Amino acid sequence: MSTNDQQIEVLFFAVLHERAGTRSVKISATAGMTVDDAVVAARSAAPSDPKPGTSVMLALNGEYVKGDQSVKAGDEIALIPPVSGGSGDIKTDSDWVFVTPDSLDDAPLTEFVRTGADGAAVTFLGNTRDNNQGRVVDYLTYEAYQPMAENKIAEIIGEMRSKWELGKIAIAHRTGRVDIGETSMIVAVGSAHRRPAFESALYFVDRLKEIVPIWKKEIFEGGEVWIGETPGANNEIPPPASSGD
Repeated sequence: MSTNDQQIEVLFFAVLHERAGTRSVKISATAGMTVDDAVVAARSAAPSDPKPGTSVMLALNGEYVKGDQSVKAGDEIALIPPVSGGSGDIKTDSDWVFVTPDSLDDAPLTEFVRTGADGAAVTFLGNTRDNNQGRVVDYLTYEAYQPMAENKIAEIIGEMRSKWELGKIAIAHRTGRVDIGETSMIVAVGSAHRRPAFESALYFVDRLKEIVPIWKKEIFEGGEVWIGETPGANNEIPPPASSGD
């Protein structure tokens, strides 16, 4: 069995990627190891400590977990910093999900959710504005953890359908650079009546900011900053192992 077969990969995103100086590290799996144990080892193995803090969430093989979850060789752990709501798509007869570096066009998504059975179609566009908190914004960049982002978007769509009677739903989100005036997100929802379409679209935007691993960096005159928050996240991330006694 090769050395790689006995390893666990730990991924860093957004600000943690920058702090760690690497996208990922591989550590040796040991008997009884937990996610927290793996994070401790990864922080020591990285070029520099990413110092994740207590707002970071943990994902094991694409699902959120607690630090005491056991892990084994071949697992993938991601440290999920505050999100800001990758390429791939999910397309069914009733739902479209796109996470893409390409420019977004709302017309095909709106047309998809418009049917003869539904009297309402709501389309929300999230666009890059030229100012934020008194700063002059130059552009935004988005980063996503694939394929977890698409899966979590599909999960939110399932929540929407459990709460409202809805027709077709189409979601698209950009990655990479998004210039001023360009669209970073499209939410299109069809329903028989207007209220479910409006309410479910708002619900999606709020939930995306809570659980979908997509991050936004704002580049402005004189600097840059990662933007976002993770409601309810309160994981105590263990420090790296000490090299001393």
